Amino acid sequence: MPKADFVACLGGIYEHSPWVAEQTAGERPFSGKEHLADRMRAAVENADESAKLALIRAHPDLAGKLARAGALSAESTREQAGLGLDRLSDAEFERFTDLNTRYRERFGFPFVICVRLTDRPGILAAFERRLEHDAAAEIAEALRQIHYIAGLRLGDLVTKS
Repeated sequence: MPKADFVACLGGIYEHSPWVAEQTAGERPFSGKEHLADRMRAAVENADESAKLALIRAHPDLAGKLARAGALSAESTREQAGLGLDRLSDAEFERFTDLNTRYRERFGFPFVICVRLTDRPGILAAFERRLEHDAAAEIAEALRQIHYIAGLRLGDLVTKS
């Protein structure tokens, strides 16, 4: 597959960050899905701090205003809808808004969690727990969650191992 097609196909694996697929494209061919996932992860891990922060900041708030406005990526829309985050009561929406605001004020980027690996109570507990982290620990955790998200998205696109 030409590089442009590769990037077009896999550019959404890492939210609004096609640079990960672009950097990985030069390493083709891959022996399988796991090899591709490892190389994409390495591209992120080897990026400078500003690129890592930009990647974290590319993620939307959970159940935030963009979600209510229908302005998320197709992947994020599906993932958040899977937990019903697009159908919160007004009280639930206010709780998520408060947590999103407190988190962004503390760290300067959105709270990122792989919603496909948890549930609503798990998200809320993680919000409270992670608000106690220092910035370095939270950057590491956000990137770990992003890699979980990317792995699941890659699994949705690539069926052969």
